[in-house]
Amino acid sequence: MTRYDLALIGFGGVNRALAELIVERADTMEAELGFGLRVVAITDLRAGSLVRTDGPGIDLAPLLAVGPGELDFSMLAGGSPDPRNEWVIREVPADIVAEATFTDPVDGEPALSHVRWAVEAGKHVCTTNKGPVALHGGALKELARRHGVHVEFEGTVMSGTPVLRTARRMFGGLAVQGFEGVLNGTSNYVLGRVESGLSFADAVAEAQALGYAEADPTADIEGYDVQLKVMILAGEVLGAELSRADVPCTGLSDLTAADVRRAAAEGLRWKLVGSASRRPDGAVEARVAPVALPTEHALAGVSGPVNAVAFHTDLLGTVTVAGPGAGRVETAYALLSDVIGIHEGIHEHTAAPASADTLLEAGRA
Repeated sequence: MTRYDLALIGFGGVNRALAELIVERADTMEAELGFGLRVVAITDLRAGSLVRTDGPGIDLAPLLAVGPGELDFSMLAGGSPDPRNEWVIREVPADIVAEATFTDPVDGEPALSHVRWAVEAGKHVCTTNKGPVALHGGALKELARRHGVHVEFEGTVMSGTPVLRTARRMFGGLAVQGFEGVLNGTSNYVLGRVESGLSFADAVAEAQALGYAEADPTADIEGYDVQLKVMILAGEVLGAELSRADVPCTGLSDLTAADVRRAAAEGLRWKLVGSASRRPDGAVEARVAPVALPTEHALAGVSGPVNAVAFHTDLLGTVTVAGPGAGRVETAYALLSDVIGIHEGIHEHTAAPASADTLLEAGRA
């Protein structure tokens, strides 16, 4: 039976949830997926690094029993107080690097370096970081091609909902002319609560209390998160390498509660929409901006933290994929689905992961 050794870079919510999935499904994973997983290295900014490449690898259960802020790998055999990210990625014998650290949306670091180091070391990579893929996706794919490895990044757009894989595998024979997406659960939740009567400030505070919004919600509310996702989708679906300057971004700052409620009274719903389309001359234009959508629009009914993308095709009209757009377990599943994708790529399989939980709605616009 095939087994893949994993190095987890970052041990916050997402990779910790991936470790939980590995522990919970250890007995059934090989039978269900055709391969087993062994974690041989973990790095974390606060906990340090831990490496065990013999026997069963790292025993994850004791680590998961300790609170995230209380872990100290230096107290364990094979542990160090320093994260040692580059050494672990380049030197520890792992098959797949699961990268889930923070990222700077301006330059994609430090995640960009993590992905490059892994590829240069001949290791497959799965990452949940938008920055490296949005800003340097083409270069990373070419680097991976030269080194004969796979780079997967399903979780960068709609968390665990496999929108990228759906587009790659189900749109064969179709010409995708463009897309529109509600791609940020925080802004969508806030708009819904404002529509219900809250002020913008109270709606943001509620989203923060529920864990939908960060302490600094700027990236979500002002559309920068969606901007990166549009760049990734445009690259995957339309073959366009866009820079941030190519995707003008308008957030919710200029929208008032009165605007939202007046639109609702008129049968319209404000959504922060990320879109891209191919012009007749072949160029791709994209943007992120609030749009008041009529109720019959494919995205008008998307509510709360749910995300959705409406793909505009030549033969099927509009095909909409909707599902969870956030959550630690959902994003961890995206990493697992990436591992499945790597396994299939290695073995030249074409079947989609049987466990993908996707809501797929099709209809003509």
